[in-house]
Amino acid sequence: MELSTIDLIVIGVFFLLMLLIGVWSYFRNNDAEDYFVAGGKLPWWLSGISHHVSGYSGAVFVAYAGLAYTHGFSLYIWWALGIGLSVVISAKIFPVFWVRLRKRFKIQSPLEFLATRYNLATQQLMAWSGVILKLFDIGAKWAAIAILLNVFTGISLTYGILISGGISLLYITFGGLWAVIITDFAQFIVQIIAGLVMFYVVIEKLGGIESVFTVWDQLPEGNGDPFNEPYTVGFALLFLFINFLSYNGGQWNLATRYISSPSEQEATKAARLSGILYIIWPLILFFPMWAAPVILPDLEDPTQSYGILTMELLPVGLIGLVIASLFANTMSMTSSDINTISAVITRDILPAVNKKFRDGKTSLMTARITTFLFTLGTILVALQFEKFGGVLGLIISWFGALVGPIAVPMLFGLIPWFKSCGPKAAIGSILVGLLAFVITKNVEVGSLALEIGLPVICSTITYILVGFIERDNVPEKVKQMLEDVSHE
Repeated sequence: MELSTIDLIVIGVFFLLMLLIGVWSYFRNNDAEDYFVAGGKLPWWLSGISHHVSGYSGAVFVAYAGLAYTHGFSLYIWWALGIGLSVVISAKIFPVFWVRLRKRFKIQSPLEFLATRYNLATQQLMAWSGVILKLFDIGAKWAAIAILLNVFTGISLTYGILISGGISLLYITFGGLWAVIITDFAQFIVQIIAGLVMFYVVIEKLGGIESVFTVWDQLPEGNGDPFNEPYTVGFALLFLFINFLSYNGGQWNLATRYISSPSEQEATKAARLSGILYIIWPLILFFPMWAAPVILPDLEDPTQSYGILTMELLPVGLIGLVIASLFANTMSMTSSDINTISAVITRDILPAVNKKFRDGKTSLMTARITTFLFTLGTILVALQFEKFGGVLGLIISWFGALVGPIAVPMLFGLIPWFKSCGPKAAIGSILVGLLAFVITKNVEVGSLALEIGLPVICSTITYILVGFIERDNVPEKVKQMLEDVSHE
């Protein structure tokens, strides 16, 4: 597949725009609080859009495109609708808690409160494990972008990693969270335009707007059903719980969106906007993927369906726009992760390692150096992508398994009901969740739902049971923190 000069120019302009946003954002940062949490002044509409866009990556247009081709509408139910409902229903709970933690306890990292809520050992366990695993996770995403660039343009993997990772390194290091947020907004606009163009082209190919309703009868059996084996009702419910944890702050970069809001009301509005976008926008975005079996029957590799639709149906120029949107989604997720992980290193890990960082004040220079070095580390991992082989894939899947177990003590720890759940409950829930993951990878558990959900189920049960046993040993500082966070 060869791109025209116009398409290459469109992609080049997109990358240039990312750099210019980074330079502009440079002048918005006066201190580390501006750099990591936008000074707590992030408007609700920007926060909501960024929260929404940060949940996508190139996997949506590759792996999820393959699932849409083979299993149809069920993808919307267990993924998009589940996220949307999780965020909207809890919009007045966790977003509010995160804002109050910043306002009352001066946090800039989503892990900063854990030293008080549990103890330093618990905080450090979660911080170090998350940072190390994210190093490989983000490195793999740079490699994924490079593979996309290679497929569409012929650029080698090495140059693809250096282009996408290098541009992100510059604009994130310069601009901090403001750069991430503004580029998220620009990337959202690109995604909307590209998605609407693809939607229009596909319905025209199928015979008009009525095809939105009639195409389902032409799809393989089960593709129009809300639940399609192995994506059953049980799987959807378990994934709903995982989404509930992940999108309310279990994914640290998403917690940062709420921490950066100026007020509880703004954070709630941001959550509702993101949730509504998840409920509505994927219906348009995924329609071409659902309809692909009609336009491209009997594809040998369903994960290529969206790329083939792009190359076969779109005119010159618009192909470049759609490809730019693929890069936009992945770069949005990686840059969002990098900014938050840098905050964790700067605010949580460095003070525990070196006394000079313990005064609670972080210089802007320290923040930029941390961001630069961590981003550089992810690029170096990506450049060694082929050498990691299956090991890299294993580490990525371990990161996925830890999202639930790490999120349980983070989010449940903010709820007064679980005030008796201390360090033993937190560390125990993480270790038991990890053990459950190892078991699911080595023992046949009987269903995809159990394989995906067992780690977080075991973590939740462990957290609650240990907390029940320890219920008479609640430190006064924990009681006071939960009182401050849960009440106005």
